[in-house]
Amino acid sequence: MFAFVCVGCGARLTTPLSQVALPVHAHQKYGNGIQLPVLMESGSFAVDPEPWGPPWRTWEETDHNEAVARGIYAPVHALSDGAPGAIVIAPGDARGTLLIPEKGGGYCCGLDGADGPNMACEACGLPVASRIDDCSLWQAVWLAPNAVRRCPVDDADAAPLSWAELTAKGKGTPPFEPIVTWGSRLGPNHWWSWSPQREAAAGRALAHLLAASGGRPVTVPDGLIAEVFQRALDALLPAGPPTRRAVLAGPGRPVTDADADILLVPTHPQTGETWTPVGPAAAVYPVPLPFGVWLWLAFPEPHLLVPASGGMPDGVLRDDPPAPRPPNLFRADAGVFQHTLVRLPAVRSPWLREILENLTQHMRARFF
Repeated sequence: MFAFVCVGCGARLTTPLSQVALPVHAHQKYGNGIQLPVLMESGSFAVDPEPWGPPWRTWEETDHNEAVARGIYAPVHALSDGAPGAIVIAPGDARGTLLIPEKGGGYCCGLDGADGPNMACEACGLPVASRIDDCSLWQAVWLAPNAVRRCPVDDADAAPLSWAELTAKGKGTPPFEPIVTWGSRLGPNHWWSWSPQREAAAGRALAHLLAASGGRPVTVPDGLIAEVFQRALDALLPAGPPTRRAVLAGPGRPVTDADADILLVPTHPQTGETWTPVGPAAAVYPVPLPFGVWLWLAFPEPHLLVPASGGMPDGVLRDDPPAPRPPNLFRADAGVFQHTLVRLPAVRSPWLREILENLTQHMRARFF
């Protein structure tokens, strides 16, 4: 467990926190006017290894060799010149801070941090963090890495959960959830939609699936996995044999298909480690999925009859209707897809670069 303190005066700025992997959807922008929830679970923090936030530099102002050295192999709109290693926490875990009124970038529905750190240390006034709560952004506090330092607050060495423990205790990410908008005069407006977390996870996974395809068709298992990936794969990859096969694998789901070319595997929610099989399958291309998304695909939670309570007679079952399905087809998150693809060396292949350059057209076709 760690707490973060101000480098200027040493004042404590957070509650005790434990480190977890950075969520795939950490920088996701979802829809327009959408009220997204808090990004991080209370009591946790994650570190972004890449620079993020202002100041920004356009691609035309960036040296190609510098971009490659930063692990970016294709053009992007802009590169951040901010300090790497920003720490993200839940807003409720911040302590001893004040908002800086003149740093109120955003204000469509809240703060977006575009003007730099908008929170200061209450004790000494040093700008230390950015509060993000504008519409269509995940609510979070991003601690500036050059303004805070971490201090151990607990000497206990807690080992990460094992894959078996995660499978037994983990919580799956449902495919659908209610989406809420800001500003309705008649109260919050909401509808059932595909999970934004799942769309972000699919954006990253789809970039890896394309890189693993080598420009050949790819098939995924039937059911929800096919509903998430197959339509986009069929549209973005050429038709006809030979076809590459992607299968789901992970703890409790060993690789039994000797002909599998690609594995859809979970990442550890605490360490970010990608699950790796033993034996020859260890050499197969792994496509990472957040553990909660993978868990629901591997062990879907059926809608079961629930025993009634209260005044219902013994033996009577309550038959609640399932969550409404979204009216639209699934679309992977285009921003996360692009962010991932430009960081894969395979994007230098002409056919994959063409997909990237035509991303706007693919978005209009509603593949993203």
